[in-house]
Amino acid sequence: MVYSQPHVYATIFTLSVLKACALDSYIAAVYEHSVILSEDTKIPVSPEDALMLMNKNMDVLEGAIKAAALQGACIIVTPEDGIYGWVFTRETIYPYLEDIPDPQVNWIPCTDPDRFAPAPVQERLSCMARRNAIYVVANIGDKKPCNSSDPKCPSDGHYQYNTDVVFDSEGKLVARYHKYNLFVTETQFDYPKEPEFVTFNTSFGKFGIFTCADILFHDPAVVLVSKLQVDTVLFPTAWMNTLPLLSASQFHSAWAMGMGVNFLSANIRNSSLDMTGSGIYAPNGPRAFHYNTETENGHLLAAELSSHPRLSPTYPIAVNWSSYAASIKRFSPDDHDFSGVIYFDQFTFTELAKPEGNRTVCQKDLCCHLSYRMAEKREDEVYVLGAFDGLHVVEGEYYLQICTLLKCKSTDLKTCGQPVATAHTSFDTFSLSGTFGTSYIFPEVLLTGVLLAPGEFQVLSDGRLINQNGTSKPVLSVTLFGRWYEKDPPHPQQAFP
Repeated sequence: MVYSQPHVYATIFTLSVLKACALDSYIAAVYEHSVILSEDTKIPVSPEDALMLMNKNMDVLEGAIKAAALQGACIIVTPEDGIYGWVFTRETIYPYLEDIPDPQVNWIPCTDPDRFAPAPVQERLSCMARRNAIYVVANIGDKKPCNSSDPKCPSDGHYQYNTDVVFDSEGKLVARYHKYNLFVTETQFDYPKEPEFVTFNTSFGKFGIFTCADILFHDPAVVLVSKLQVDTVLFPTAWMNTLPLLSASQFHSAWAMGMGVNFLSANIRNSSLDMTGSGIYAPNGPRAFHYNTETENGHLLAAELSSHPRLSPTYPIAVNWSSYAASIKRFSPDDHDFSGVIYFDQFTFTELAKPEGNRTVCQKDLCCHLSYRMAEKREDEVYVLGAFDGLHVVEGEYYLQICTLLKCKSTDLKTCGQPVATAHTSFDTFSLSGTFGTSYIFPEVLLTGVLLAPGEFQVLSDGRLINQNGTSKPVLSVTLFGRWYEKDPPHPQQAFP
């Protein structure tokens, strides 16, 4: 379900709707927020002016939280940077920060605001949760003093962290997470000394939390799901869409499926930075998602999820991702292969020149196999099969293995890999597989208009991503997106001790 941006309510009242938050399923909500920004983040402001801006954004978030609670939601996630914005310097972000205590202190800021004062943002978020009887997830900034006895202490005498907080339905602080994998532009924040694996239990499942770029790395994301066995991941993000393979809804839905976990993703809406794409995703597909390029409005999503998805009869089967691909011979020779770039990575491509057929393309140890049949081969559209096996080195370093069927931007093969959002070619069938060296594979199918394809494909136990009945709309891309974590370089915090 998609709900338009709620009105801001002038008065706050205790939620009287009885929510079922202790059953086998629950309603989750995420809010895509169009952030009210500072006029100039390079100029320092007073704490009073900083709080004024944050209150403007919290006015909007409070309306969304109230609307979600009235829909019966037990928890709501709001975006990264959703309270004060982005592109600050270390100095100019400081007035927006609060000292956020360890949740073990057992603190309800709404009823005891002076205990760790000044903390007006935490107090207000706590009251939103308490008065609406809903868990509230928000992203704010934490500051921690340090001194010369700490060799890593910054010269200004304090650490600054990009931080997620969670308040339970009574307003108690139950989780605090410091972002471990900072984006290249987040110079206003410090890296935590170690990755934090933050979880908390509720009557409707076990939750874990991380932020934005964390999803691309092993710690803490994979540990939370594979080792700590959380049921649901909370994911505040400020995600800039990067077609053809890394638009927000596309990748986040695929990650939920590949990892077998519920995933609540709340993104920013900002057209100048191409930020949009929020969703509520389950291991077997999206429950609700939103992708908006037409307006600057915020949007509320709410949907029902299984509290313990691993116990569900619809939980995905175990997959050996290379089983099928390793058992067959190459479909086609490499005499027509060519190179192209997707987001700075040099792919090897081969054209789908016929309306149906079998194609193979290889790069290093990865061979990608595709069997397909188009509904119609159009002269004005070109599709390719691509492979990438290597280290991505721009805006972060991480090792990828990717097999992808995708539409080129034009009939010129030099445009293959460039962003494209519309298509007119439908496929009656496709089967994509690869000789992956990793077990962490995220399956994506993206349709024209940058839309997901829930229920229109399946992953077989031998690693094939298939569709046998056609898709509801023309295809932009079909992808098996692999992450080989063992080949990653050290995290910056470990690389430069």
